[in-house]
Amino acid sequence: MSDRGLGSISEARYSRQVLFPGIGPEGQKMLSQSRVLLVGCGGLGSVMAEIMARAGVGRLTIADRDYIDESNLQRQSLYTEADCQAGFPKATAAIRHLSDINSGVELAAEVVDVNPKTIEAMVPGHDLILDGTDNFETRYLLNDASLKWNVPWVYGACVGAYGMSIAFVPRRTPCLRCVLEQLPAPGSSPTCDTAGVIGPIVHLVAALEAAEAIKILTGQLDRLNGKLMSFDLWENQVWGFHLSQLQRDSDCPACGRRIFEFLEGKHEGKTVALCGRDAVQVHRDAPSVVDFPTIAGRLAPLGTVNFNEFLLRALIGRFEIALFRDGRAIVRGTQDVEEARRVYAKFIGS
Repeated sequence: MSDRGLGSISEARYSRQVLFPGIGPEGQKMLSQSRVLLVGCGGLGSVMAEIMARAGVGRLTIADRDYIDESNLQRQSLYTEADCQAGFPKATAAIRHLSDINSGVELAAEVVDVNPKTIEAMVPGHDLILDGTDNFETRYLLNDASLKWNVPWVYGACVGAYGMSIAFVPRRTPCLRCVLEQLPAPGSSPTCDTAGVIGPIVHLVAALEAAEAIKILTGQLDRLNGKLMSFDLWENQVWGFHLSQLQRDSDCPACGRRIFEFLEGKHEGKTVALCGRDAVQVHRDAPSVVDFPTIAGRLAPLGTVNFNEFLLRALIGRFEIALFRDGRAIVRGTQDVEEARRVYAKFIGS
């Protein structure tokens, strides 16, 4: 561990934060000793990473499997055109910029797909998990990890001008599966690549997540919002669903019965390159039949889409996606299983 990391506090640097009664000198000391795991460093993640680094957390670990492309720059405020041109992984570029922002924070980059095989080496030893992901499968995995290793986590999501956020604390609040028991069917929710996203909603949701994170890290659980907050910035609407209306469910598979299906890989999508073909099969277990008309409507502006009662075909750029009713898809145009997973997540969702 470097000398510049945990416990390094500059009075001048954090003076305005220390003046805030909710934090004060003791809260700042707690922040400087905290360890945060940020999973996903795209729109939400890049904003949260900067907020947490500037706030002076002791150690920030950033885990992300993706690299920077030009379409990220509109909202992923930590990155630059130079990062894009160099083709840097997001986690690596984030660490480089954050080290210039605050040399007193210990930083670590994990260029890795967060899945049941890799997450066990990441979560233990951290005080908080921040959700900067773009898919429900990984969020359910974070929920299981949070419960197994007793680490709070903060959920956030946004698409278009709509976003939501909530904090989960093991043994204190209901968990994600109490709120949403089943993994949504592939294609049932829009993605940023099919519905777009505007920068203001990204920054709003990231700020809400970061605020809840600071409350948790300074030991002020009584200050947590306690609501699933939702916003539509374009329609000027705000909703709040209080978790007190949803008691912890003793029959919940995760926090009630402590059956960690996602950690065990029971819902992990199966991905395999098809021998002799420039294609990869991605399999997702759909809890219900995939809705072809809705998915076709989202994909139509991006390319050529046709479907019948059995199969949907979409030609988007150099990729052809053949989607079946059970959520399984064949992605043509690559033999790289990780690239195929990214294509599936971008255009179908998971």
